[in-house]
Amino acid sequence: MSGTTLDGLDLAALLCSRVCHDLISPIGAIVNGLEVMAEEKDEATQQFALELIKKSSRTASAKLQFCRIAFGAAGSAGAQIDSGDAETISRGFFEDDKTKLAWNLPRAILPKNRIKLLLNMLLIAGQTIPRGGVITLDGIGSGDTTGFSIRAAGTNAKVQPTIPPLLAGDGGSEGIDAHRIQPFYTGLLARACGLSVSIATEGDGVVIATR
Repeated sequence: MSGTTLDGLDLAALLCSRVCHDLISPIGAIVNGLEVMAEEKDEATQQFALELIKKSSRTASAKLQFCRIAFGAAGSAGAQIDSGDAETISRGFFEDDKTKLAWNLPRAILPKNRIKLLLNMLLIAGQTIPRGGVITLDGIGSGDTTGFSIRAAGTNAKVQPTIPPLLAGDGGSEGIDAHRIQPFYTGLLARACGLSVSIATEGDGVVIATR
């Protein structure tokens, strides 16, 4: 399998595009809600717009907090991150009326790149259950060499065929764009940790795990 390389500028630009894509929807909804409040005087409509602004603000905040660690520097080189903080931001990002997160990872202070890898693996797991379901996280091993196993179970759970080669560092003939950068970046993080990541359908769910 051939490998794909990106220079630092392209990688940064594509990750920024991915973050912007995630934030467009909730921020756009906030703008729409403000416009409705400015134009409509009906009390019920004003209340609806206010609730939309509140909900979208919470969503935007949750996405920003998650992306800050998943894609950002999150401290200086060699920094460590509390897995309890990772759990808090992950619950804010994933949990809603359709999706629940079962976090079975013991609280620990882990190397920054391991936490970044974990969050990016969770992103991929969440994408395999578009109708919602349960995402279950378990640790593999302990300490600075902790690995992760994540099972996503839900209706029509499915692995997109482009994901495994991207995790392995192969962009294929299509190359890497803003839609494909996240699983590619997950593979980069895994290799930086001395690991690789596998993903496969198992029963009614999908399992993504380090090895």
